[in-house]
Amino acid sequence: MTHNFQIKSLQLENPFILAPLAGYTDLPFRLLCRQYGAALCYTEMISCHGLVYNKKKTLQMTQTVPQEKPVALQLFGADPVMMGKAAAIVSDMDIDIIDINMGCPVKKVVKKGAGAALMQNRNLAAAIIKQVCKNTSKPVSIKIRTGWSHDSVTAPEFARMAQDNGASSIAVHGRTWTQGFGGDVDLQTITRVKNSVAIPVIANGDIVSYQDGLACLARSGCDGVMIGRGALGNPWVFSENGTPETLAKRMRGLSEHLHLIQKYSNPDTILARIKNHAGRYFKGIKGGLAIRKQIYGVSNFSELLELAQSCNN
Repeated sequence: MTHNFQIKSLQLENPFILAPLAGYTDLPFRLLCRQYGAALCYTEMISCHGLVYNKKKTLQMTQTVPQEKPVALQLFGADPVMMGKAAAIVSDMDIDIIDINMGCPVKKVVKKGAGAALMQNRNLAAAIIKQVCKNTSKPVSIKIRTGWSHDSVTAPEFARMAQDNGASSIAVHGRTWTQGFGGDVDLQTITRVKNSVAIPVIANGDIVSYQDGLACLARSGCDGVMIGRGALGNPWVFSENGTPETLAKRMRGLSEHLHLIQKYSNPDTILARIKNHAGRYFKGIKGGLAIRKQIYGVSNFSELLELAQSCNN
């Protein structure tokens, strides 16, 4: 049986959380994951500069609706003043948590001093957390890695710094920057982070089933688990019943996802992205390859919707 937990005054109904994933955790997918049991979902990472300069594409990424609450909006940037200004803008939106990305390994983000680069610059990271907290009354969380490299595993000390500067919770991806998304998850360091601070700690990395999540909670002692890549094409990861073993049931999940996309997006402008996501529903299942070929072969969103409905009947 899972437990609920609190981030500042925000009560979460269970410990399963959808991670922020660039290109994936848009409003339709977050709504789907909430329906399947995620207690909290994170937006894709959003540029502080894009918000402050009122960029249309950035503002579109902040789209939310009441039925997805609670929702966390993730900011990224390396300028404390700009991050503070972005936090003030976000505070007027109907979101529940402001998260600061301090773990993204993507080189173009790191080159600008943001994401995981902040783990190498603790003073700058502290200034950013302070400015964000100063400009909002909402809980502020951070998402980090275990460190920069195996020679620099600094997450416990970094977590204490974050707590001292006002962070209300911390999510830890159990890999260093140099590991990227490869190699083993370091649950031992995540546990050390949990033992280093008094605020909630959320474990992240290689959780691909509900049972994995429960095992991670038990082994790490963390308050929550965050699931990213394990949720792609698999919203059932948040449900005790697990991923369905029949094509028809998986198609039903995809169909729900497509209807949410139709309602909240402009599907034909992001068709390649939708097909990429849709194909993931049928990985590792007999007959899945043929359906994936059909998905990748459609020329517009209506055809994809028809395919899903025909296979779902």
